[in-house]
Amino acid sequence: MASRGGHGPGGDWDTVVAPPHPRLRPGVIAYRGLRLALNGPRSRLEAPIGAATLLLGFEGPVRISRAGAPTTSLVSVYSGPTTTPAVGDHGGRIAGIEVLLAPWAAFTLIGTPQHELTNRAVDPDALPHALARGRPPGTSRRASVGELAAALATLPGWTERFDLLDDVLTRWFRTGPPSSARVVRAWSVLRRSGGAVPVPRLADEVGWSVRQLENRFREQIGLAPKVAARVLRMQRARRLLASGRSAAETVAICGFYDQAHLSGEFRALTGCTPREFAVARGAIVVVPAGLPGPDRITGEATSLVLPPNRSALFSKTGRII
Repeated sequence: MASRGGHGPGGDWDTVVAPPHPRLRPGVIAYRGLRLALNGPRSRLEAPIGAATLLLGFEGPVRISRAGAPTTSLVSVYSGPTTTPAVGDHGGRIAGIEVLLAPWAAFTLIGTPQHELTNRAVDPDALPHALARGRPPGTSRRASVGELAAALATLPGWTERFDLLDDVLTRWFRTGPPSSARVVRAWSVLRRSGGAVPVPRLADEVGWSVRQLENRFREQIGLAPKVAARVLRMQRARRLLASGRSAAETVAICGFYDQAHLSGEFRALTGCTPREFAVARGAIVVVPAGLPGPDRITGEATSLVLPPNRSALFSKTGRII
């Protein structure tokens, strides 16, 4: 478990990143506990990643905006697979645990075909097939996500919270619809390659036709294999660029046709150009100073903290902000 915290002119904060119990891996990727008590509002741009997210909120709603979707304001949120960027805003006070899930594991946990949740942020207790399965300790009723979040909030520390989360998620996974072993294998191959494996080869790898693979991916990943590969390739490209690789190197490593292709894909999936993204990433160390970094996955470049004049910095992404 890795924790960070601080106090300064901008407010108080602490974040804790922990691995789930081994019995939940690799489907549950990580837990990220957070508590922010800032002196003003904060906005983040979230780019598509090869994962789904369940936020168990303790305090304060998040307002989520995405092009082509209604704006939502929720305390606990399930965000399914995405192909477009979103902006999350909050008033400065927020707390909870973010659970990062492999898409096929989200299918089992949520119990809803993932294509129904693509590019959506929803109240997990409002889903047609709710997470609310099994009984919380000491009760005879089925638990809701809201009740789980409330129970987590009452515990004295992050270790106790993560232990309870391990137990509850284990029970929920046992009662959810199982994901296909072939989907899990295909997703693992595609993810490890950074989206570089052609779809026909991927289908051959798991012994399915392309049509069978597409149908199962739509149900259990939420995206067609080609679209999922596109998201994973851009995730890899952002990571390389953030680590200091040049655009030309990134084009060659990730298999883009040229730098114009990279720039067009970057804008479509991340909401800004590679240059705008790099400028904003560099500004994070100054704005806001002394506050936790934005990224949802350790070692990745998934998010941006947006400054107050975000519309000026992201003039070409006004459609999502």
